[in-house]
Amino acid sequence: MSHYFYRHCTALVIFLSAALLFGCSQPTVQKFAGTAQGTTYHVSFWAKTATDSQAIKQLADAEFSRLDKLLSNYRPDSQIEQLNATISSEPQQVSEEIISLIEQARLVSVASQGCYDLTIKPLFDLWGFKADKFSAPNPSTLQATLKEVGFAKIEVLDSTHLRKLIPQLRIDLSSIAQGYSVARISAVLEQQGIDNYLVEIGGELQTRGKKPDGEAWRVALEKPLPDERTMQKIITINQPEPLAIMTSGTYRHYFDVNGKRYSHILDARSGVPVEHNTVSVTVIHGDPTQADAWSTALLCLGREAGIAAANKAGIAALFIEQQDKNFNEFSSAALETLHTITIK
Repeated sequence: MSHYFYRHCTALVIFLSAALLFGCSQPTVQKFAGTAQGTTYHVSFWAKTATDSQAIKQLADAEFSRLDKLLSNYRPDSQIEQLNATISSEPQQVSEEIISLIEQARLVSVASQGCYDLTIKPLFDLWGFKADKFSAPNPSTLQATLKEVGFAKIEVLDSTHLRKLIPQLRIDLSSIAQGYSVARISAVLEQQGIDNYLVEIGGELQTRGKKPDGEAWRVALEKPLPDERTMQKIITINQPEPLAIMTSGTYRHYFDVNGKRYSHILDARSGVPVEHNTVSVTVIHGDPTQADAWSTALLCLGREAGIAAANKAGIAALFIEQQDKNFNEFSSAALETLHTITIK
């Protein structure tokens, strides 16, 4: 994968075609699309008054550029990479947004009992996922690398300062940054008075309002197969308030070595790829930032522990497990009682 936001999850939501979303008789719908963060994005919206979609696209692209300079792990001049390159345990100044994302992710990490962790990047590199070349570490190297990992090694001092308790600590916001980007681009639309939209970045999305004909927004979840892209489920969103749908999966970024599959989802507690049968988790939540972090955390935990964590936190989540060629679906309690959507 070549995402600027170095993802530990795989977006699985399929952006449905304009014809499917809107029909052919809604000329008031406006759309724009582009590339950002190493992936594509699509924005569809409508407004009761005349709106310049190209002007709004320029605002969205400017926001993407700002986020890239702040959060990208692929830009050595980004703020997060400058922090990672600073080998020091002295207090460091960063943006309020980075502090907020760290603290939001910390809460999800605690809820996952440490399976999910923003400091996992050294382990990801160790196994060869950054270079896309498998490299199984020996036990001593793995244990040494684990000493560089852990949320407990990040001390937040105030809204713009933190301290790395070990100088070489590296923070990777990719598992939460794309959800945050969805929130920020949605905010760009709302600042222009637009309250009916669908914003999608790399398959991660948020909707608000409805289509011009009064029909609900619909999006499709991809069937978790590595070599094809077909629909598994269609989600119909029957609420006017903003709603995010975020999906993480294991099946597009992995190594097959000597008959064994090594997932790119690593358990930060053990430092090794997860071995459960859960291949995707979709989280439906009012906050896309939270939904993004939770989808990764629940995928790390797997269906059994993940449902327990989701139920404790009241997270609406759909788990898909693979058994041979069959895909089995499991819902958290909050998803079963969520009446503002339908999944078919």
